[in-house]
Amino acid sequence: MELRDSEAAPPTLGVGMVGYAFMGAAHSQGWRTVGRVFDLPLRPVLAAIGGRDPAAVRSAADKHGWAVAETDWRALVARDDVQLVDVCTPGDSHAEIAIAALEAGKHVLCEKPLANSVAEAEAMVAAAERARRNGQLAMVGFNYRRVPALSYARRLIAEGRLGTLRHVRVTYLQDWLVDPGFPLTWRLEREHAGSGALGDLGAHIVDLAQYLAGELLVGVSAQLETFVRERPRLEGASAGPTASGGTRRGPVTVDDAAVFTGRLTSGALATFEATRMATGRKNALRLEINGEYGSLAFDLERLNELSFHDHHEPATTAGFRRILVTEAEHPYLGAWWPPGHALGYEHTFAHQARDLVEAIASGTDPVPSFADGLQVQRVLAAVEESAHKSAVYTPVQAVQAEVR
Repeated sequence: MELRDSEAAPPTLGVGMVGYAFMGAAHSQGWRTVGRVFDLPLRPVLAAIGGRDPAAVRSAADKHGWAVAETDWRALVARDDVQLVDVCTPGDSHAEIAIAALEAGKHVLCEKPLANSVAEAEAMVAAAERARRNGQLAMVGFNYRRVPALSYARRLIAEGRLGTLRHVRVTYLQDWLVDPGFPLTWRLEREHAGSGALGDLGAHIVDLAQYLAGELLVGVSAQLETFVRERPRLEGASAGPTASGGTRRGPVTVDDAAVFTGRLTSGALATFEATRMATGRKNALRLEINGEYGSLAFDLERLNELSFHDHHEPATTAGFRRILVTEAEHPYLGAWWPPGHALGYEHTFAHQARDLVEAIASGTDPVPSFADGLQVQRVLAAVEESAHKSAVYTPVQAVQAEVR
């Protein structure tokens, strides 16, 4: 049976992804799934995946459904069948790849944090602004914005359900670095990662705090700590033992933990804790926002739920109540399952892909933009500056006047 013109398949959007490890797998899941769940104006096609190790990138292509494996990201960017480049590499290569892709006329999705430094992020924003004039769009991947419960929390706050905000507190706790024998991976080297828990986890919670509150952080006071300052090197057996017979070790040049307070534009107070040394905590992202009319609380380990307290209720019945965020009227949920059927971590990447595809098709600016990523980068820089100055309150250089 032939399709009528109105039923014809939408135009394709060729996606090329650079990087194939943890984030590469998560983004692959999103791109592979999004067109099968949402009715999109463009159909994403997994055109090519890139990485330096030929065997590993070929294996990733076969596993995740990419048509072609490239070992040179420049070749991937140059491909005619790639219209969007998804950057999932360590932070030290974000700027180079993203800028080259934008200059080659491609749309870009870049993982967070946007860059390893404010200067790199500024260069990326400038490239995105130039590309925008030619129709190319750029978005930074803060996937937790796409948790339906958090998107719904943003809506409730924007509607004024909490009134004037007074407190925002967010923690992101993991424990995968507790063992001092854990090897010295790229995430523990400043030249590759930019920072440690601060950029890895802190970037997420800074973005979430600003996104939910609808306000920017204007200043911070911070402390950073590295608890394990040397770790075994990942040089393989060929490196051999040291002269004393021990394992070769190298310095950890990033933080293990970051603790900081902040102030939002309205004057509301904010507190943050990000650590990869919280024994027993695997991926514990928790937040609570208190306002004059009520409060909201969220726990990523129960990501289909939102806790809401309405302070207008009489004291005899008032308290936090559980909202199960699985109704079709909740953000993103109309395309998924019947009410009560929960979603998971991987769905945030499909939601991210949906939002970017729709922005590209309509020619509207995607959110969060590279400018949003730069603003988070400036908060992280202010945190490091404050910590270096023994927690002196440090203003954050503003990028824009509002959070989208």
